[in-house]
Amino acid sequence: MLDKEVTVSSGSIRVRNHAAKWLTEVFQPPVVVSIQLLVSPLPEAGFPETIGYGALAALFVCVVPLLVLLVLVRLGKVTDHHVSDRKQRAPVLLMALGCIAVGLLVLNAVDAPRSVTAMVLAVVGGVAVLAAVSPFWKMSGHAAAVSCAAVVLVLMLGPAWAPLLLLVPAVSWSRVVLRAHTPAQVVAGSLYGGMVMAGTWWLLQGLLVA
Repeated sequence: MLDKEVTVSSGSIRVRNHAAKWLTEVFQPPVVVSIQLLVSPLPEAGFPETIGYGALAALFVCVVPLLVLLVLVRLGKVTDHHVSDRKQRAPVLLMALGCIAVGLLVLNAVDAPRSVTAMVLAVVGGVAVLAAVSPFWKMSGHAAAVSCAAVVLVLMLGPAWAPLLLLVPAVSWSRVVLRAHTPAQVVAGSLYGGMVMAGTWWLLQGLLVA
């Protein structure tokens, strides 16, 4: 009887861990932010024809930094693509900021919609704060990214999209289950992404998109 209970318990733990890994991989920051950037031209006229500008922004904000990160992982300079070692986070985030800065220059050169620039600037602010905090405390980038994206999409598309907000506790749960973060770190990330980063986007798009 005891062996059966142990087997059932082990099976439940495996299922839980598998679900947590799936959520962590599918909703990792580069993926979430890329989707957010793709729809960033939506507040202005011309969408979806202008989605290419969002793709260009995603290239510099997400794709290029991720490729550089994967190279660093391959070279053994970084532990893994989630940058689990807190000490490695600040340099990686600074690298991402450099890529984003180049992206802003390119977007300005091609006269991208201002709503795209507003979204990129909100991401810049978010990454900068995460980089500053990382040497002292490992606030969850996963929670911040998914919270920001969910709130922004609800603000853009309306209350019918509110169920997206359920992704925030789901992804936060996955990070705690995998022991990547403490509950306090995912709560802080969620609040920061949903209130500060999304709030920054809301203010910027109101100022820039007139």
